[in-house]
Amino acid sequence: MRLHPLTVVYRIGRRAVNLGWGVVVGFAGAASIPFVDRRLIVVALALALLVLVGYEVARYRRFTYALAGTTLELRSGVLSRREREIPIERVQNVDVSRTIGQRVLGLATVRVETAGGGDTEAVLECVSAAAAEDLQTELRRLKRAAADADEVTEGSDGVRAGGTAGSTGDVVGGAMDDASEVIFDLGHRRLLLASALSFDVRLLSVVFVAQPVVQPLLAPLVGDLAGVTTVVALLVALLTAVGLWLASAARTFARYYAFRLVRAGDDLRYERGLGRRYTGTIPLEKLQTLAVEETALERAFGYASLSVVTAGSVGSNTTGGSAAAVPLATRADVFSLARDLEPFADVAMERPPTRARERYAIRYALGVGGLLALTAAVDALFTPVPYAWAPALLLVLAPVAAHLQWRNVGVALTDDHAVVRRGFWTRRTRVLPHDRVQTAAVSATLFQRRRDLASVAIDTAGGDAVAPDYDAARAREIRDRVVERAWAAVGARRDADDSH
Repeated sequence: MRLHPLTVVYRIGRRAVNLGWGVVVGFAGAASIPFVDRRLIVVALALALLVLVGYEVARYRRFTYALAGTTLELRSGVLSRREREIPIERVQNVDVSRTIGQRVLGLATVRVETAGGGDTEAVLECVSAAAAEDLQTELRRLKRAAADADEVTEGSDGVRAGGTAGSTGDVVGGAMDDASEVIFDLGHRRLLLASALSFDVRLLSVVFVAQPVVQPLLAPLVGDLAGVTTVVALLVALLTAVGLWLASAARTFARYYAFRLVRAGDDLRYERGLGRRYTGTIPLEKLQTLAVEETALERAFGYASLSVVTAGSVGSNTTGGSAAAVPLATRADVFSLARDLEPFADVAMERPPTRARERYAIRYALGVGGLLALTAAVDALFTPVPYAWAPALLLVLAPVAAHLQWRNVGVALTDDHAVVRRGFWTRRTRVLPHDRVQTAAVSATLFQRRRDLASVAIDTAGGDAVAPDYDAARAREIRDRVVERAWAAVGARRDADDSH
């Protein structure tokens, strides 16, 4: 099978948009040179366009893909030929996205992620929207058929996989026809709320800390009155903050527009996007970690978001790293849905010792000292900075910031899960099933060792979760318990598979 014939038109148009301004500037610059004939420039541009068209046509003709039994085969390359085979059983996620231009032309992009792959394994950039949906559905069906065939083979005595392939395919086909259940619909009200709460309040500190530096630059424009320059500088800072908030809200609105999450068998399917439309799957059998995120603004109003991390989503930018299962809902609803996907107990988080809080306070005080030194250096060496001593006032906030950071760190262990929480501006609570844990390690920096502290890192195929600044002995105890329960969980799962 080939890509859609309009692939050539789409790619040439995209390159023209990306390079068009550079070509115009280059043409204008070359035309201003006296000894350069403009007709030669036009001829060169025409030849370049012909080469581009020829290359894109050859690229289109040399790219083919096919589903051959248990593999996805791809052949591509103009100057060098490349052939790839991706086993269906290794496919983790199949995402379909459509830009505005692709939606106008009836095209779509299919991205295939595999287990252990940090990047997207295969990209079918321009296929018809119907073909993209069919390919996504067929890959899911073949993957499930392969998994069911393996189970039948392992559970039967002397029965070959080929003898049950037909019945397995029928069962899978029926499973794919089962009614899907919508488990979350963002809706317009929550979409607007998510957009309004998406602003990172840390940007406000950057804007207003820069105000003393910006103020001297505005003095020649607004006059010599200190009061006027101060008011104008504050106004510029305020307008900048509002602009950043609007930009953040617009980005969130476009990303999660018309978000729906559907459960179909063992998969979650999502749809989202305004300008660029995404559809994709989250295979629950490959779930590695559940992540509940709460920004400072969301936490103040009792809201949170939920992400599902699978083995194939690490490092991928297709879906923002991990797939968002719930962009915004009340905290209770988020944890309720998380427990539906991966049942875990409601546990009390264990905080680090109080000497970790003292370490945070010293760290913040040193940061304030560095900012004060920088302001003083600018005032002494370059230009007068009004209120150059003002950063010293932030020392009062160092203990408060240290306490807030300390109280948002926590860890808890159950028989089946490890729960790790950290972060103030964006608090992340990660739920890691013990049977998905790959490694658990204890580390300590020089400054941690001085206070007998250490950090515990629990790693899965979907990334790691770090519980920082616990008592060194307690950190080793947490590590040992996680490893012990991980081995027990893996053994229990193996025994369950053998019993089937």
